[in-house]
Amino acid sequence: MKITALISLAAAVLAFTDASPVRKANPRGHAVPLTRNPHFKHNTKAQISKLNKRYPSLNILAASTGKVPLTDVSPDLEYYGSVSIGSPAQVVKLDFDTGSSDIWFPSSTCTTSACKAHTRFNSAKSSTYRKDGRSWTISYGDGSSASGTLGSDIVSVGGIAVRQTIGLASKESSQFASSPEDGLFGLGFDTIESVSGVKTFMDNAITAGVLAKPVVSVFLPSERVFNGQGGQYLFGGIDTTKYTGSLTYVPVTQKGYWQIAIDDAGYNGQSLGQSSQGIVDTGTTLIIVGDDAAQAIHSNISGATNDSTNGWLVPCSLSSSTDTISFTMAGTAFNVAVADLAYEDVGDGSGNCVSGVQGGQNDLWILGDVFIKNNYCVFSQTSSPSIGIAPLKGV
Repeated sequence: MKITALISLAAAVLAFTDASPVRKANPRGHAVPLTRNPHFKHNTKAQISKLNKRYPSLNILAASTGKVPLTDVSPDLEYYGSVSIGSPAQVVKLDFDTGSSDIWFPSSTCTTSACKAHTRFNSAKSSTYRKDGRSWTISYGDGSSASGTLGSDIVSVGGIAVRQTIGLASKESSQFASSPEDGLFGLGFDTIESVSGVKTFMDNAITAGVLAKPVVSVFLPSERVFNGQGGQYLFGGIDTTKYTGSLTYVPVTQKGYWQIAIDDAGYNGQSLGQSSQGIVDTGTTLIIVGDDAAQAIHSNISGATNDSTNGWLVPCSLSSSTDTISFTMAGTAFNVAVADLAYEDVGDGSGNCVSGVQGGQNDLWILGDVFIKNNYCVFSQTSSPSIGIAPLKGV
């Protein structure tokens, strides 16, 4: 029932109901003077709450924001947060990934060692679970994979809740056994859903009108600057306290991944003459560019070498460097601290670290967490999607 119908019904009742003694009708009607309350303060949430209590069947939802605190897996390897599934809620830890679109986690029916190492969702214990039955499988660039069947249930992130199709894994590859998170929460577009026709969480949340804005904003804190603390995904809002200056919105050139045009790469403000299409991917740890771009960047770093086993290496002492590399998009150069290129010690006593920038992506660069932990990113899913980017405050 629509609210307008309720208002019409209320008006009709008021028109035909009078608790006073019966009097002869005044053919000109009765005028009721109205007085404005000077102390009234508009409160949409309170009004919606009042309507929901009075008319429970309406179930009116207020557009709002939902914050998901993150845990940083050392050394800034990945970031995960808690998501509630079903009724009553079963909580799983998921890695939020703009480079994929499926939401999945282990089912209680999965008996592989990887599944047993994690929280497994028991659909039989959720009163809101609905069986789908379609088979589902997904694989990732690192060779890991999972498969099972689809279902649907209430998925809640930071209090933003919608009915969502989910992948229930009955098999997981061994790579997931050591992962601290239970599964993945895809934030890409529905065109790269593993099963055609499945809508993403953001699709459903936007359609339901439960988000104040059609955005997901991301703050990934590095161990180097923030001790890995305070990270968050903000659904439906933008936290202006996390960045400096204003957001530059970079148009998405192709929906699937969050694909954008990278017009140039630079070192200390000097152009390296390198450009490519690329994606901003929260599910990838490092920055991965083309081989020529990787060579151009590392040629500016004394002691950098390209190792056949570990890829590009840089001196671990680089962690105190004040140099920057940059990626220019939509006319703005966004910096990444060269200190973050000293990603992780290779552990052989050489004093070398795996570089935060690697080669091998000649057609589609990946701006992963090394980029995002230097820049606040707003994934805006309007009719003309874009990524708002600004330098992180304090970096």
